[in-house]
Amino acid sequence: MRARQVALLFLGIFLAALLASCQKPFHEETERYVFVAANINLPYWREAQAGFEDSGRGLGVKVEFTGPTSYSPEEQLAAFRRAVASGATGIVVAPTRPELFNKEIDAAVQAGVPVICADSDAPDSRRILFIGTDNAHAGGQSGRRMAELIKGKGQIVLITIPGQLNLEERRGGAEAVFQNYPDIKVTKTIDDKGDPRIANDEISAILEKKEKIDGILCLEASGGPGAAEALHRLNMDGKIPIVAMDKNPETLDWISRGSIAATVAQKSYGLRFLDDLHHNVVHEFKDWRTAPVSPLPAFVDTGTAVIDQKNLAEFRAAAAERREPL
Repeated sequence: MRARQVALLFLGIFLAALLASCQKPFHEETERYVFVAANINLPYWREAQAGFEDSGRGLGVKVEFTGPTSYSPEEQLAAFRRAVASGATGIVVAPTRPELFNKEIDAAVQAGVPVICADSDAPDSRRILFIGTDNAHAGGQSGRRMAELIKGKGQIVLITIPGQLNLEERRGGAEAVFQNYPDIKVTKTIDDKGDPRIANDEISAILEKKEKIDGILCLEASGGPGAAEALHRLNMDGKIPIVAMDKNPETLDWISRGSIAATVAQKSYGLRFLDDLHHNVVHEFKDWRTAPVSPLPAFVDTGTAVIDQKNLAEFRAAAAERREPL
């Protein structure tokens, strides 16, 4: 997203579009913005980190990218608390369990620290805005592509992380599509905890038991590569259609090899709202801290794109021109 910018997952979420022409003295040396991500070893979040750091260099401010190295809402919450306690100027967070973060986000905003949610939201908190994908729409796109691939009939295995708000919204979007196809059934749901190895093991176990699978629908980034590896190991590349999520390099490689049929990717964006808030660049109100409503939109939809073998080369070429690390 961004120049070297991500797709979260983004996620180049950070710092302010209006500041491109500002001089460095606009910022104080003590300014430090923190992105609290989830499972930061995943390619999705490594790309987000690259874009986030590029934005910081462009604006001449300090940035920090932090979060757990595996799926752990509790560790992510601890990282958020550390960011607040350390005096961060502003925080981007992708809350894996919004109910855990609501009070902490509220306390940070009350203390004058602007908080933006990215990729996954905490809508019941006082976060300033959510920037990311319309996840119900993304799930609907996934479901429609799967329905096309299996010709409106078959048994689907779903790979997701149950309880994570953005993924539940994607699931709802896919299931709404499947309601139009009475012969499509979701027969099994796999919780891969954001780990492709779990997706690999679970899909392998199903296939080794000779259970019927007509399609594999992945609602988070790790499931597609994990499922594709399982099929590849059993010499079943392309025999069971996989619809993945996001545009990490492994997913694109599996598309090129014919193992993943398509992926729904979050589009790139480079919005820099936290810095705007800290400096009160948006002049609708004197100060965002005392404004009766946020001076920024509550939700910024970055959009999605479906990538398959037909447009993969074009997509990669365009990404290379933007120097995105695909």
